[in-house]
Amino acid sequence: MLTVAVVGSGPSGVYTAQALLQQSLVPDVRVHVLDRLPTPYGLVRYGVAPDHEKIKSLQSSLRAVLEDERVTFVGNVGVGGADGVSPARLAELYHAVVYCVGASADRALAVPGENLPGSYSATRFVSWYSAHPDIGADPFARDALGARSAVVIGVGNVAVDVARILARGAGELRRTDVPSGALRALEESRVREVHIVGRRGPSQARFTTKELRELGALPGARVVVDPVELALDPAYAAPDVLPGALPLPTVVRRNLEVLRGWSTGSGADAAGAVPGEAGAGGAPGPAADAGRRIRLRFFLRPVELLERGGRVAGVRFARTAPDGTGGVRDTGRYEDVEAQLVLRAVGYRGVELPGLPFDPVRGTVPHAAGRVLRGGVPSPSEYVAGWIKRGPTGVIGSNRSCAKETVASLLTDAAALTRRTAAGDPLAVLREWGLRPVEWTGWLSIERAEAELGRSLGRGPVKIPDWAGLLAAARDENR
Repeated sequence: MLTVAVVGSGPSGVYTAQALLQQSLVPDVRVHVLDRLPTPYGLVRYGVAPDHEKIKSLQSSLRAVLEDERVTFVGNVGVGGADGVSPARLAELYHAVVYCVGASADRALAVPGENLPGSYSATRFVSWYSAHPDIGADPFARDALGARSAVVIGVGNVAVDVARILARGAGELRRTDVPSGALRALEESRVREVHIVGRRGPSQARFTTKELRELGALPGARVVVDPVELALDPAYAAPDVLPGALPLPTVVRRNLEVLRGWSTGSGADAAGAVPGEAGAGGAPGPAADAGRRIRLRFFLRPVELLERGGRVAGVRFARTAPDGTGGVRDTGRYEDVEAQLVLRAVGYRGVELPGLPFDPVRGTVPHAAGRVLRGGVPSPSEYVAGWIKRGPTGVIGSNRSCAKETVASLLTDAAALTRRTAAGDPLAVLREWGLRPVEWTGWLSIERAEAELGRSLGRGPVKIPDWAGLLAAARDENR
C-alpha cells in the first residue's frame, strides 16, 4: 500500500488526489487530504464570488473525490505553522507528501500611503464576503463601505469580482451564502462609484470576457469607459492584430468589443478629482445618481495614496502610454481620483511554509516536475502541485494538468517510497500530538449547521464566518 498526504483541499489538492485514484501503476493507494481549515474546497469555497454559482458548483465534483472510500479528509490540521505539524514530522507518517498550499498572500503596490486606513487588499475583502474564518466579522467592512467612491487597482478577474460585489444590490446577494454580517454591511453601503484601474491598456487586461460582461448586466449600475483611453491602445485601433502582425487573441478581441460598446458617449463623463488636489482629470465628475457607476480606466499607474484626516482620500496616478514594445512609459502627467476606499488586486504570491525550501523571488517551492528540491537535489517523498509549484497562473482547470505531472513523478518514485516506514494510523498519531482533526463527518455537520442557519434567516445555506462556530458545528455530529 502507498499512503500519501495531500496538504490542501482546494482544486490542486483534490485534483492530485483524483490523479492518484485514477492511475493503475500502484493499485493500492490511500490518500489523506489535509487542510488547516475545518472545511474543504479551498478557494472554491473562500475565493469564488458568491454570485458565481456555476463556478461554485465545482464543489460537487471535488466532493465526489473526497467521498471516495480511499480518501480521508483531515481538516483543522495545519502544516508548517507554530500550531501545526512540521513537514519533517509529517513525512514520518506517510510514504509521500504533496504540498498544494496555494498562494495566499497579495502583492503590495509599494507606494506611499498604501497602509492608510481605507486601503486594503482585495484578498481581504474577498475573504470577508466569503466568510473565511481568519477574517470573520471583520469590522473594517462597515467602516470601508461608508465610502462614496472606491478604487480597485488591477484589471484581472479578482478586480472585476470585488467591483461587482461593491456595485451589486445586497438584495440580489440574499439568495447566496454570503454571511449575515457581510450582507448587512453591503445593505448599508454608501459606495456609489467604483473605478477599476489598470496601468496598461485594455488589450493587456487579464479579465475574461464573461466576467467583463457581467458588469454591464448589473441592475441599477452603469458602466463608463473613456474612448480616449481605449484609443491609446494600438490593438484597439487595429482590432485584428497585435503590433508585429500577430493575431489578436480571441478573448482580447471580445473584451475590446465589449469595451467599445460601453464607450459610446462616455468621453465627456470624466473621472472626478480629489477636491483640493491638482490633477489631469479636470473638474470633479458628476454627483452620484441613484444607482451605481463603474468606471473602467486604463493607462494609469498608482504612485501615491492621498490622505485626508488620517484616512485615504484618493489615489494619485501617473498617466502612462504604450512604449511600442508591449510595455508602458510614464508621460509626466498625473491624475488624482477621489476614493475613500482602495482595494488592490494586483496579484497573489506564495508564502513560505516553515520547513520547506522556498524561492522568495518566484514565491514558489523549488521543484523538478513536482519533486521538491533541497539544495538542488530532489527530496525523497516531498512533492508540490498548484500555485505553490508554478506561481499564481492559469484558471481552476489548469491545476488538473499540473497535478497529473506531479503524480506522474510520484508514481515513478513509488517503489522507493513504499520502502519507507509509514504510520499505520496517521490520524491516531496526529491526535497523540495534540491535534483535533475534523473528518468528513465533521464537515457534513458544518454543512447541516449552515443549512439550519440559512433556514432561520429565510435564506438558503449561509456560511458560518468564524472559527469557534465552525468547530462547534463540526463537533456536533448529532445535528
